[in-house]
Amino acid sequence: MKILKVERHSVDELLQRMRRVSMLTHPDIFVYRDSFISLECIRAELLSPPQSYILAGELQKVRNLRWQLKDFGVELFRLDGYVSIYLEGEDEPVDVLPPVVEESVEVDGTIHSIICDGMHRVSLSRMEWAIPQVVFIRGIPSDKPYYAYPVPGGWSQVTLREDLPDGFIKKWHRIKEYKTLYRNFNSAFNNVGGPRGRFTK
Repeated sequence: MKILKVERHSVDELLQRMRRVSMLTHPDIFVYRDSFISLECIRAELLSPPQSYILAGELQKVRNLRWQLKDFGVELFRLDGYVSIYLEGEDEPVDVLPPVVEESVEVDGTIHSIICDGMHRVSLSRMEWAIPQVVFIRGIPSDKPYYAYPVPGGWSQVTLREDLPDGFIKKWHRIKEYKTLYRNFNSAFNNVGGPRGRFTK
C-alpha cells in the first residue's frame, strides 16, 4: 500500500485525544482520563511484552511503513505527536500513534511497563537498535488493568514466527471476560492499526 499524504499532529493533541480513549465494551468509561500521560523515549528492553510472539509478516509491514514515512520526513520511532496517513485506494485516513505503554503493578509487587499497543513497532526498534518514543501512562484505575499479563522472562521468551498454530497461547489473560478490559483507541483516533495489515512487503 502506498502513502499519498501525511498530516502531522502535535504532542498536545495526542495527549488530549488519549484522555478520550474509552473502553471497548463500556464506551462511557474513559480509562486514561485521570491518568498521568507523557511522551517518552524508552529502550525496548525496559518495556514488558504482553505476548509471546512476533509475526514476521507483520514486522516486515511495519518496516515498510517506517521506510515510506521517511520519504515524508517522518520518523516512526519519534513521531513527536502522531500522524494521519492517506493511503492509495482508501477513502479515510489512518492514524499512526507511538506505541502505548502502561505502568502495571502486579500482585507480587513488581512494576512493569507493559506494551498495550505497538508490539511489532517496539520489536522493530529492537532489531534496528533504536530507542522508541512511546506514550507512557501511569495511574491506571486498579480495576481496569491491561487485559493480559506481562510475559514472564520478558523479551527472551518472545519468538519470531511465520504463523500461529492451533492452540498456541498468544497472551495470558487476566480474567475470563478479558475483552471487557480492551481499550478502544479508535474511540479517539481514526482507524488505528489499519496500515500494518495492508502494507505490502
